Amino acid sequence: MRDSSGLSRRAALGLAAAVPLAVATAATASAATTIGGARLGRTGVQASGGTAMPKHLTARSWLIADHASGQVLASYRAHQRLAPASTLKMLFADTVLAKFERTETHRVTDVEIADVPAGSSLVGIKPGITYTVEQLWQGVFLRSGNDAVHVLSHMNGGVPATVAEMQAKAKDLQALDTHVVSPDGFDHPGQLSSAYDLTLFARHGLASADFRGYCATRTADFPAGGKKTFQIQNTDRLLTGAWGLKTYDGLIGVKNGYTSHAGNTFTGAATRDGRTLLVTVMHPKSGGNGVYEETAQLLDWGFRNASVDPVGTLVKPISEGGASAAPTRKATAKPAAGAPAAAAKSDGPPWGLVGGAGGAVVLLAGGALALRNRRRRPAEDQADASAEGRGRRRER
Repeated sequence: MRDSSGLSRRAALGLAAAVPLAVATAATASAATTIGGARLGRTGVQASGGTAMPKHLTARSWLIADHASGQVLASYRAHQRLAPASTLKMLFADTVLAKFERTETHRVTDVEIADVPAGSSLVGIKPGITYTVEQLWQGVFLRSGNDAVHVLSHMNGGVPATVAEMQAKAKDLQALDTHVVSPDGFDHPGQLSSAYDLTLFARHGLASADFRGYCATRTADFPAGGKKTFQIQNTDRLLTGAWGLKTYDGLIGVKNGYTSHAGNTFTGAATRDGRTLLVTVMHPKSGGNGVYEETAQLLDWGFRNASVDPVGTLVKPISEGGASAAPTRKATAKPAAGAPAAAAKSDGPPWGLVGGAGGAVVLLAGGALALRNRRRRPAEDQADASAEGRGRRRER
């Protein structure tokens, strides 16, 4: 998908092929639930006591939770379904990370990176070079490399098989707001998640020492062929202090994301005085550092208000004894200004879905308009993308 005044043949074909998927997603979106507690399905800020919430929060959805207990300390539209961007890579890691030893090596073929979407964020994997599994995961976590995701997906049996496994994993984690279309988080019609689900993915992932190690790594040397390497840096600005942002004291990860459709998304975890908090922020109005600044404010609030009564809980995976949650209430949320009209009726995907007597259909014209009218990226995001090629839309 490219930023242009017209819809490319590839994009049109992709939208047309997505009709059955989008129809199914529309039906699923209408059954959003209040997993974790009824208050998490409400539209306003949910908090019980404590100091005043930070001012000027612009995110369409956010959530603060205690990592150890799973208690949700405060939230805003926790179950609203939104495009996740590369934060979905946390679910990819939850699904695939434990399958391969870090020291295992793999020689990359042309086929394994041929299906990486145009405009993807890339770590720079080249066919014919042999990588360790550890290096591939560094490419995923540090550079949000879709090329690394696709190589690992092919190692795992292929992209479709990996997508199916990710969806099954989401179901086990009781992340029922999530619908997986691609393993990398790149924009696709119907690909959705929520602040609640992304927080579940982070909490589950942080139980793995490898997951924790990768998401906390600031820099690494990456193979360039032969004996040559180049340095890659983590794109998590709260971790590295890039683009003039102050690092957050105690931050331990986890994953950021950006696409021109999703805007900025971020799930962060930090530890202070032996207590770890998780915060997810989705789609703030401000670009650039905005998603990190709002995350830092929410983390600060959480650490100041350790004793507030919870407004919900992060449920346990079914495979770990968690009780299966049945749908109880539709999670209603008024869309942000400028959102497509279809989104005003539900927390479903803003891809031009509309109901009808014969079922939901996809309006290709609406999809084309959404692709053409993507928001301009802030200057620092444009500069950040230039490392991967001029004029290329970046997903990270």
